[in-house]
Amino acid sequence: MITETINGKDYRLPGSLTAFQKAMYIHLINYKWENLGIKEPGTYRYKGEDILYDAILPKYVHQRFPIIYPSILETLLRHQKRFLFKLHKHFNHMASSQVANVNLFLPLLLSPKKNEIFRQLKPDLKRLETGELDNGFQIEYWDGVGNEKGLLGDHNARSGTDSDIAIAYRNKNDELCLWLIEHKLTEKEFTTCGASKSNNRDEARHDCSLSFSEILKNKSKCYYHDIRKNNYWNITEKHQAFFLNHKQYEQCPFIGGMNQLWRNQLMALALEDEGRFKHVYFSVVHHPDNKALNASMNAYKALVNNNPKFSVFTSNNVVDIAKKQNDESINNWVKWYVELYKINS
Repeated sequence: MITETINGKDYRLPGSLTAFQKAMYIHLINYKWENLGIKEPGTYRYKGEDILYDAILPKYVHQRFPIIYPSILETLLRHQKRFLFKLHKHFNHMASSQVANVNLFLPLLLSPKKNEIFRQLKPDLKRLETGELDNGFQIEYWDGVGNEKGLLGDHNARSGTDSDIAIAYRNKNDELCLWLIEHKLTEKEFTTCGASKSNNRDEARHDCSLSFSEILKNKSKCYYHDIRKNNYWNITEKHQAFFLNHKQYEQCPFIGGMNQLWRNQLMALALEDEGRFKHVYFSVVHHPDNKALNASMNAYKALVNNNPKFSVFTSNNVVDIAKKQNDESINNWVKWYVELYKINS
């Protein structure tokens, strides 16, 4: 933690922020102080010590959920109780991507104008399928229930692949489809490969320097497959044509930021194979000023040869479409959202 004085105000901040992250943290802290009237810092426990940060909400306000859009709070709490998804450990951080995701999508998914809005975001969409999931959506979606490991074989009590939100809809051919979306706010990278950094990895046995094709010839060279028994490479093998340009990489393409994109895409492909949904798409939505993710997203687009089953859009794309509805309730949400998240729209 560092303390930085800006315009006569002291800010308790993390020590390594990008320029975009720093600007957003300062804005969000000012919003917390001025709009929410919460002056006290929150704490982050690190190595047994509670460290004060101004961008974290103090514990006494946690049950008030002060940065959740008020009209969706009841639905969110009911939804969380039904699907038992975890609130992230940084849920009470002003820059929580999980909270920003909820604030972006739930007000629109619960609006009478939802079909008009989402048709413009997803051109193949005819209507939301409200009979699926929970009124057509599910937060922190994955394809298993209870103690099952899911189609990717990676879910347990602590971890597993999921998408920030899933939206069920009927396409123009009246086929049932699913749209998986990963939301990013201030993150400077997607989740990278945990297997390559595992303390239990045997360097003589698990070789991340092998190419995509070499790993498919001996999948046990990957720790995920050999030790964790995940289905990542089994699904990849079945759908290797999807990753059309893998030969551009001399080593495993999924060590860095493309790892999270790969795993979400594998879930989409496995769901299609299962047959419940005719088509399953995966997208990333991010803050328009967050350019740090571009390298991984562009590399992934190139890897899959711009396959339309993967796409990217920004939160101001959503806001611009919502504003066109000329709806008082939606306009109230737009005003609140763009002020909180500093969206120029």
